[in-house]
Amino acid sequence: MKKSAVIAIAVSFLFIWVCASETFAEKKTYDSKKEKISYIIGTNMAKSLLQIKDEIDIKALVAGMETQFAEKPLAISEEEATEVMREFSARMTEMQKEKKKELSEKAITEGKQFLEKNKQKKDVVTTKSGLQYTVLKKGDGAVPASTDKVKVHYIGTTIDGTEFDSSFKRGMPAVFPVTGVIKGWTEALQLMPVGSKYKLFIPSDLAYGDRGAGPTIGPNQVLIFDVELISIEK
Repeated sequence: MKKSAVIAIAVSFLFIWVCASETFAEKKTYDSKKEKISYIIGTNMAKSLLQIKDEIDIKALVAGMETQFAEKPLAISEEEATEVMREFSARMTEMQKEKKKELSEKAITEGKQFLEKNKQKKDVVTTKSGLQYTVLKKGDGAVPASTDKVKVHYIGTTIDGTEFDSSFKRGMPAVFPVTGVIKGWTEALQLMPVGSKYKLFIPSDLAYGDRGAGPTIGPNQVLIFDVELISIEK
């Protein structure tokens, strides 16, 4: 979907939200199903617009929607509207790039400081690649090869303790090829005998690097995993 279409939909959502909030401003409860559904949809729509709320003039937005619904002549021509929205979209893209850059630089600084301090701990092993790990439990099984598939339980967090993934919460171990994961995992799995539990401290270049992953893992973040190697799958 084009950015202009996304913005148009978002603005329409905001109009609905504004109108609903004015109509039910003093209302504390919603009794009918229609009211409840409308309220829930309104809150969900509002969440999707939080990133651009400072770019919107509510009165002008409502006026534009009322004009459109009444099928009156628009105060801004289609040509000007196209150009204004093109510039707006470009500005938003640039702002997103700047925000990503700031987050990236912050993560690099914090990540380096964390790893430098962490490697001083006596139970932390640092490999040539920069991967750090602590042996929580040493298993006595076979060590996976790069061609193997493994079954593991794990919990993943960022260095501030934010959990972004957990096989325990899903209620089942994960199964994947040793080489089918991030570099830090691939290296660590080939150090772990079956039955082992390791805590991994993975530098960003052995994780998701500048691109990050999903809404929780930002660019250039160091990741921490508690990993239990259950078995090598045949």
